[in-house]
Amino acid sequence: MDEAYGVARSWVENAFAAVSIPILIYFLMINSSYLLLIMASAWKFTRHLRRLPFAGRHELIGAKVPPSVSVVTSMHNEEAGIRVSVESMLALHYPRHEVIVVDDGSTDRGFAVLQEAFDLVEVPRQMPLDIGVRELPTSVHVPRNGRTRLTVVRKQNSGRSDSINVGVNFAAEDLVVFMDSDSVLDPDALLAVAKPFADDPERMVAAGGVIRAVNGSRIRGGRVVDVRLPRRMLPCIQVVEYLRAFHLGRAGWAAFGALILISGAFGVFRRDTLVEVGGLDPDSIGEDFELVMRIHRFMRRARRRYRVTFVTEPICWTEVPSTMRVLRRQRSRWHRGLWETLWAYRSMLFNPRYGRIGMVAVPFYWLFELIAPVLELGGLILVVAGTLLGVVDLGYFLLFMLVAYGYAALVTLAAMTVEELSFHKYPRWGDLGRTIAAAVVENIGYRQATAVWRLEGWMASLARRKQVWGTMTRTGFELEGPGEDRRA
Repeated sequence: MDEAYGVARSWVENAFAAVSIPILIYFLMINSSYLLLIMASAWKFTRHLRRLPFAGRHELIGAKVPPSVSVVTSMHNEEAGIRVSVESMLALHYPRHEVIVVDDGSTDRGFAVLQEAFDLVEVPRQMPLDIGVRELPTSVHVPRNGRTRLTVVRKQNSGRSDSINVGVNFAAEDLVVFMDSDSVLDPDALLAVAKPFADDPERMVAAGGVIRAVNGSRIRGGRVVDVRLPRRMLPCIQVVEYLRAFHLGRAGWAAFGALILISGAFGVFRRDTLVEVGGLDPDSIGEDFELVMRIHRFMRRARRRYRVTFVTEPICWTEVPSTMRVLRRQRSRWHRGLWETLWAYRSMLFNPRYGRIGMVAVPFYWLFELIAPVLELGGLILVVAGTLLGVVDLGYFLLFMLVAYGYAALVTLAAMTVEELSFHKYPRWGDLGRTIAAAVVENIGYRQATAVWRLEGWMASLARRKQVWGTMTRTGFELEGPGEDRRA
């Protein structure tokens, strides 16, 4: 027993001597980089809010030739919320937009719900083959009245990416908006995302929109009418995550002109660009990330001037996982998609041909996104083991916890401060208290669990195990109808 203890202590002592300083430097770098992105986001938000009264966004409604928009969504067993979601898409404030819903082989009553709600009838419409697809449509349906710009396409199940490509083929407008069928948009969402294309029609090719967690908020008639934090801690922590990483992080990258990830839950692209690059890759797990990387590579190789930006206003609301089981699948899938995309585009890493994308953004994602769970878990295990074995003194242990987790909590609080000062979406003191609690609790168990799940996704990809998507249980947006309200 003493011999085993001595061997373990010796191994930990040698490992600690080798990596103690690099571990601290790594955590300082990753948290400082997020803080830098938050500062860039704050600068972007400040400029945006100052210009907003003079931006002329609503003048798009009266413009003679605004960029027209096709909203494309894929549904698979989304019976619970599909009617409300489609109603909210059709009711968006925009001079010219259509909605295309692709039913990806649903086995529930999702299509029947749409058929009853919009009085759908089948029409003999042929699909253009601008983008190759795996499954051709089996039927196309439109409202009987002919006035509602809604098209519902039915097909055999072949996955979200292939279904979105089908929708892009049917799209007849200048811009294509991808969104999840379990999401709802703010009324001015299309005005917000279309304005960058109206301002710079030659160069703008893609834009990302803010994704917010709707859990806990009150929804009526497909609109978020009362923004609140969820009462349960698990979705509450995810709200904080979305504010930090999805909102402020991507706004920061856009400010640096190096945005390489647009969430598949809500993104807008020029249709001609989508056709040029071949649409979404049905074989990719991280299809949204892969598409933006392919656009960057295509444009850089073609030496064409282009822009990819991020719309800073909260415009898209979606449910986040409310159970550990579903969250585990989601995070595992995300990290697997991250790895497979970064590996597929490894030639862009530190390649000056791709400018700040290749020299800054891609290396950042390799070092601080892909490898992060390995170093975080490894460093934590080593420090805790070293402390228990008497190798690590209490001073270093406290310093490690302060740099790794205390600094992270401070960064999160800074992100929430910027968010609150900019958009003031959570006005209640109770919500403020829960966000502060979530910023602290996130570092106690939650971060470590998500790091493990991310590693599971990475290892599953390396082992070439088949991706099983699973089902995210949805509560839906309404229970009784457009006149009632509820909290998702």
